[in-house]
Formats: sequence, C-alpha cells, structure tokens
Amino acid sequence: MKTLVPGQLVYRHTDAAVLIEIKGLTEAIVRILETGATELVRVSDLSLNLLSTKSAKSPLLLSKSEEWNKTVSRFEIIRPLLNSKGRVAEDVKKVADASGVSVPTIYPWLKKYNDKELVSSLARAERADKGGRRLNEEVEYIIQDKIKNFYLTKERPKVPNLCNEISVVCRAAGLPSPHLNTIYFRVKNIDKETLTRERYGSEKVRDDLTPHRGSFPGGDYPNAVVQIDHTPMDIIIVDETHRLPIGRPYLTIAIDVATKMLTGFYLTLDNPSAMSAGLCIAHAVLRKETWLAKRDILADWPIYGKMTKIHVDNAKEFQGSMLKRACDQHNIILEFRPRKQPNYGPHVERAFRTFMQETHTIPGTTFSNVKSKMKYDSESRACMTLEELELWFTVFIVYRYHHKAHAGINDVPPINIYNNFVHGTETQLGVGLPFPVQDEETFRLDFTPYVERTVQQSGVLINYINYYSPVLRKWIGVTDPLSKKSRKFVFAYDPRDISSVHFLDPDTHTYVQIPYLNSAHAAISLWELRAVVKKEKENPHAHINEDMIFKGVKIMRNMIDEAIERTRLAKQRRSSEKRSLRRKEKMKHWSVVQQKRAAMNPSIDKISESDFSEDDIKPFDNIEVGKFSR
Repeated sequence: MKTLVPGQLVYRHTDAAVLIEIKGLTEAIVRILETGATELVRVSDLSLNLLSTKSAKSPLLLSKSEEWNKTVSRFEIIRPLLNSKGRVAEDVKKVADASGVSVPTIYPWLKKYNDKELVSSLARAERADKGGRRLNEEVEYIIQDKIKNFYLTKERPKVPNLCNEISVVCRAAGLPSPHLNTIYFRVKNIDKETLTRERYGSEKVRDDLTPHRGSFPGGDYPNAVVQIDHTPMDIIIVDETHRLPIGRPYLTIAIDVATKMLTGFYLTLDNPSAMSAGLCIAHAVLRKETWLAKRDILADWPIYGKMTKIHVDNAKEFQGSMLKRACDQHNIILEFRPRKQPNYGPHVERAFRTFMQETHTIPGTTFSNVKSKMKYDSESRACMTLEELELWFTVFIVYRYHHKAHAGINDVPPINIYNNFVHGTETQLGVGLPFPVQDEETFRLDFTPYVERTVQQSGVLINYINYYSPVLRKWIGVTDPLSKKSRKFVFAYDPRDISSVHFLDPDTHTYVQIPYLNSAHAAISLWELRAVVKKEKENPHAHINEDMIFKGVKIMRNMIDEAIERTRLAKQRRSSEKRSLRRKEKMKHWSVVQQKRAAMNPSIDKISESDFSEDDIKPFDNIEVGKFSR
C-alpha cells in the first residue's frame, strides 16, 4: 500500500514538492522545490510523480523482523539529539555512553536520518549478494529434492540426517558435499506453515499457526484488510413522489479491520449483488470530500485509498467475474471467508448490530424481530426516502460512529486509532496517509458490471438496445489476431441508468461514454428492462426488440401512476365513508338527547341532520378576530 510519509517527493498539481509534515488527517505542509516556499495544502491535492515508473517504497514500515526492531532501536537512540537545539559533541557522547554505542556510529545515523527524515533510512544496507545461492546447480537440485522427499515427511528426520542423505547422493554423483551450516540455512528458510503441515499435519497448523478466535490475521494497519458484507436494514422507506412505503433497503458496508473505520457503504432497494459490492468498494477507495460537499455535510471522512485485501463471505454475489476482474486490475486480493471460521467475520457483524440498533429510533423501523416490534405499524409510520436515509446514515457515521468509543478496541474511538496509525505514537511508528486514486472515474467504472461485445455497423447491441458513437467506427468488424473471430470489447454500465454504456478503448485504456443509438428513448434502469423482457417472453409469438422494450417501459410506468392514483382515490373514499359514519353516530346521539330534552321542555326546536354536516364547519370559526392582536 502506497502511503504519504514525511520526506517523500510528491506533486501538488504540477509542482514538485517535499512532504515536510502531515497535519491531522486532511492537510500537510510541503516545500515547493522550484521556489523553496513552504505551504499548507490539502492531502487530496497531492499525488505521485505520474511520469515515474517507480514509486517510493517503505517495506520496513510494515516489517516486524529482527532487523526492523534494530532499526527502531537506532532511531530511539538518536531521537533526543534530533530535538535538541544547539547540539554539541558532549551531547552526542552522553547519548553514546548511555546506549553503549560508539560516537563514530552515532554521527552517520544522524546524517542518514537528516537526509531523508525516514526511520527506515537507519536500516543496515543489505549485502549485494544476499539471498543468492553459490552452489552448483546439480547440488542445489539434490538439496531441494531431499528436503521435499526426505526431510518434509511425517517421520521428521533431523537436519544432520538430511545432510548425510544429501552427502551420499552428491558423492555418488561426483559432486562436492554441502556444509552442514548450508543445510541448516536451507531448512530455516522453509515456509513455517509448509514445514509444520508436512512434518506434523494440518491439526498442528491450526493449533499453532492459526489465529485464535476473536483476532483477524493480516489487519495490522489501515487498508490492510477490509471486510464487506450486506444486510437488510430494519426500516421501511417511502418513495420520493407520493411518500408511500416501498420496502426495506439493503445496506452494503466496507469496514477497515485495523481501525474499525467505516471506509464506504452503499444503499439500494435491490437484492445484494456484485454491483452493490462494486459500488461499495468504489465509495470506500475514493476520497469523500466532494461526496460530502454535495450533501452539505461539514465533517471529515478521512479514510480512503486502495486496500490490500478485501475479505468477503462465500455468497454468490461475491463470486462473479466483474469483482474478480476489477480486483485483479487494481492489485487487490479478493479473499473468501473460510467456512466454519466465525473469527473471520466479527467486525462487520458487530458494525451491523450497531447500525441496526440506531435505526430502531427512526419512525418506520421494523425492529430486529416480531417480538420487539409488537403491534408497531412500521408502514404507516414510515417517513424517510432512500436518499434521506443515506444522508441520515452518513451523518451518523461521520459525526458519531467514528468518534464514539468502541468496546472492541479498548474503548477508543476509531478516528483516534486511525490517527495513531497515520502519525504514530510513542511505541508505534506512523505509516502515513494513503495515496489517493488518481483517475477516480476509471476506478469507479472498473467496479461496475460489464459485458463483452463485438462492434457492428449499427454500433453495439447490449440487452436488446443499440448504442453508438463515432469512436466505435474504427473497431467495426475488427477480428482477433489469434482466434480470427470477431474481436470482443469491454462495455461497462451502471444498472441504475442504462441510457449509456462505457467503452473501454484498447488503445488508450480509458472509458468512453457511448449513448443510445436512438436518442429519443427515455433513460431507464436495467430492472425496468428486465421486467419488460420477462413479460414479453411469456408470449411465445412475441419478438423482442428495442422499440417494444421502450413501449413496455412506458406502459408499465403509466400503470404505476394509475395504480398510485387509484390508491389515492380509494383512501379518499374511505376517509369520506368514515366521516359519514361519524356524522350519523353524532346525529343518533343528539337525537336521543333531543328527545329527552323535548320531554322536559316541549318548546325546544328539534335538531335536523343538516345541523351536523361537517361540510358547514369552518376551521377556527369560534375564534374572535383581533382578540389576540397587539
């Protein structure tokens, strides 16, 4: 994972600069190389050198090896000298004496650190020939063969026995025998899991090397491992136009294992799918300043950047080719949760419980079960649209969830954990901020569904609809040089609006928007199209074509409008019937009262039914005008 750390070369737009300091989680101080000026800039304005094929690497930042511990020890030794003003030779000698290191050793360390301001600069330089093997290739082959077929067996022979076996074969072949220390070195470099499995069995691997329940392997720093999952929300939402209940939405979330920060989410009324997962991943990776600004939310959501690994369950929506292609494209590992391993999914499950408990405070909640719901009428109380629920959920995340102490992380807010990872603490080095994705639109499209189609003279046909743009002209009738068949191209699309698709140009490796061939067609969703196609297929004599599809969509939309109008009239009729019934009940009551009063006083006028007509009642007709005026 690429990160922003002090001392690194970065670019602010087109200006080369050196990163001096990270301020908070959204700003940084840089020195512009051309002018020497020091400026405070937003992290979102910084990027890599796009002309360079090599990026700065800091592998030691993530290492836990003995060598890295020694590097940290060197930094701790010189730390007091870095912050002291007017440092003199006596100060260096005191530090050297206290640490048991010679003075001539301290000065090179100070110079190395001051040159780059990176702790990793204090690491010991590796030998040029480190890792190389200087043995005869035939001897090396014999060693590896004996390790595999003699040493890695359930009989568990010792290294000296292995060395003897190798020596016997080498002498028989007229080759020099390797030294015992060489064999020990080869055995030491065997992968520990492989060594344990082959010599002791899988149970030993599980008992000794598999993390205990409650921990998650690999989630040691932000964006190392992100868990993604779906759940239906415990709330009924209403439509935008008529505010009528339309069902429960599904929530897809991405949560960072190391910090418990919510990195992204996606809300939809459709069943969980690869599209839901893809759009959630895109939201998690991309910066959120613009996204928050569009919703007028004045808060920071500082976590972003590509994750190293995405961890998901074994649901079919995560098994599709779209997610695999996109993850492969961006070097993201897509890993599936092992079956019967509950310790691999606790973070996202706990987050879901927290979020659902919060939705139980919103009118229209379904609660978590029928027992909790009791006689609560969720549909009649529903009041939020999907867009309003998305806004509410965002506010909850950025203002409360990220800043509230979590019991699962020692009662520390996730935003504080993230801040500690970025800047470091007294006992932990900071890893810096992640580099943002440069081409956000391309990244988003990579995580939307796609199809592969040939280009014809009429353009491209996708889901019975023709799309065309002049950019497709050069690809008409092109054949694949290997198969000699018509070449297929990638077309990505957003199911929420299929009025255009995005063509992945093989020459430029960029997406180009391709609209309907017939621009008169209305924008529709993929689900509307599928509903029409399904209905038309019920007629064995029907021939599905583009015009029929859009005609069907128009008819279905009219049917929905008519159904809504009929529902409105039915409600109005029921309300009128209720008013009429109440009027009759009142008349019946007053008729009894009138009879009693007439029996007592025959001179009282009788009350007619028209005296109780609700149509004659005027609101506030019993208030004297001007009585409360000033």
